[in-house]
Amino acid sequence: MPDIERLVNDFVAKLSKRKVEGSQATSRLTAELLRSVVSLQRLPPTNSAAVLIEAVRGIGVKLVAANPVELAVGNIVRRVLHIIREEDLSLLTSKTSDLDLSAASDDERTIDQDYDPTQSAAAAAAKSFLRPPSLHALLENMLDKAVPTNNYTSSSGGDTEEKSKADKLARTRKLKHDVIEAINILIEDIDTCHELIAEQAVEHIHQNEVILTLGSSRTAFEFLCAAKEKKRSFHVVVAEGAPRYQGHALAKELVSRGLQTIVVTDSAVFAMISRVNMVIVGVHAVMANGGVIAPVGMNMVALAAQKHAVPFVVVAGIHKLCPSYPHNPEVCLNDMRSPAELLEFGLFSNCMEFGMDSGAPLQVVNPGFDYVAPELVSLLITDM
Repeated sequence: MPDIERLVNDFVAKLSKRKVEGSQATSRLTAELLRSVVSLQRLPPTNSAAVLIEAVRGIGVKLVAANPVELAVGNIVRRVLHIIREEDLSLLTSKTSDLDLSAASDDERTIDQDYDPTQSAAAAAAKSFLRPPSLHALLENMLDKAVPTNNYTSSSGGDTEEKSKADKLARTRKLKHDVIEAINILIEDIDTCHELIAEQAVEHIHQNEVILTLGSSRTAFEFLCAAKEKKRSFHVVVAEGAPRYQGHALAKELVSRGLQTIVVTDSAVFAMISRVNMVIVGVHAVMANGGVIAPVGMNMVALAAQKHAVPFVVVAGIHKLCPSYPHNPEVCLNDMRSPAELLEFGLFSNCMEFGMDSGAPLQVVNPGFDYVAPELVSLLITDM
């Protein structure tokens, strides 16, 4: 059976080397890893929830540090920590309610026995025999009168201790089981987020509308295709999303599903926006203030939409909802990608040599994301 440390190190290596792309894939793999951690983690009979929380929190710190830009990792770690606390609280609540019910039933039995005079004396004698000595009796050195009570208490105490230990072990196993089941539900929610969001498409996309989108987003793709399946006829304008040109792949997929699609350059967005009825885009993350982190070029689209009073609609699963604010120091809003996406390697090397000779070296900056302020977002559609 693989150990926890090896599983964590393997996933950390994948995150740091950017071998996992996409918030959904990253969220699913993170949840699966934490499920394995919960399953393999050895827990003590007492304070099992605290030990489990500490283990998950420590692993979460490593995962977030491996790729700070992928905010979905921290989101899933927080969700799992919340699950552990909720399940532990649920077990405590159920235990307390069981104790209250047993106490109430004991009171009812006591009241019923008071109505039977033939059993009251025997019950009182039994209770006095089973009752441990009082503090007053201990202080008055009257233990010699309570020898039968002490004998019963010692044997009963051993049984009670064993029963208490067994109850704690059972509670620890129940906590693990419940947490794993809740994480399984979380993974299922991540897998089905696109379908749940797409079910709302018919409420927002109407006949003969023109929709603009940027880059490639599976959530936006499923959203548009769901409207098409509901017999809505509309046009989609796809901005190509330079320099990675992911819009080209999205346009091909839309055409294969029968949608009327137009591809434009990113610089043509302002020229096309006056003919557009709505902008529908997928994003990388949704911040606590309502702003979004999206592929580069998205802020230009949002500004154009605001200028022409076009609704700017964001579709995102709840695994992309981040409780942090963009001004928090631990939040990394951008990722500098390879200059090779802008300039071919041969051309880039020639420019570098020319720059070094002239004393003004060429610098290539290739940011991966834009931050879109909350006042530019008209509507957020999630799977909640």
